[in-house]
Amino acid sequence: MRPPRTLSGGETARPEGTREQAYGQDYQPTLVDRFGVWLSAYQIRKHVGSFRGKQIGDFGCGYQAAFVRSIIPEIERAVLVDSALAPDLKKQPKITAIEGPLPDTLVAIAGGSLDIILCISVLEHLWDPLALLEQCLRVVRPEGMCLFNVPSWRGKRFLEYSAFRLRLSPKEEMDDHKMYYDVKDLWPLLVRAGFLPSRIRCFSHKFGLNTFAVCTADRRPER
Repeated sequence: MRPPRTLSGGETARPEGTREQAYGQDYQPTLVDRFGVWLSAYQIRKHVGSFRGKQIGDFGCGYQAAFVRSIIPEIERAVLVDSALAPDLKKQPKITAIEGPLPDTLVAIAGGSLDIILCISVLEHLWDPLALLEQCLRVVRPEGMCLFNVPSWRGKRFLEYSAFRLRLSPKEEMDDHKMYYDVKDLWPLLVRAGFLPSRIRCFSHKFGLNTFAVCTADRRPER
């Protein structure tokens, strides 16, 4: 994350690029947005299978945490992290809600405490995605699973055309993007974070508009 700036008068500004609102906080996702969310949910369910009895983390889950809402009856508990979360989510007995910027807020989560971590359409919004990946590896249990979704460089053209020209997606979301990732961009970043190449499956999906990664945590002792 970029450091905060000092304004005239001594006040401290928010770090440049820090999100002030969560996805879907002040608007209803469009049909295009919902279709993209559905495709990501399909990949998640395909690779995870059953969520029954699992403890999961959804980092950058969005204001409504739509996916986690759909699996609340199955899970043991969920840790939701975003800059803001809907009030009713905070009242759910199975949910631990953490509000604040990523990846800083993840230090509050105990190491090796979660079975599955979801980080869907988040890395592209961060100045320091490596720090988030390192935190994901820290908090997932040995043999636990981390799933990441990011827009690809091919997807950049589609997303910007949809947002800037057709206005079918929120312009603010696209203006907040810092990076796009093909497999050749995401795979080495995952390795730098500490995931073993033999435990990484990284592939293109959503008609080539996104890149998805399924990473299984190793059983190596902490160094």
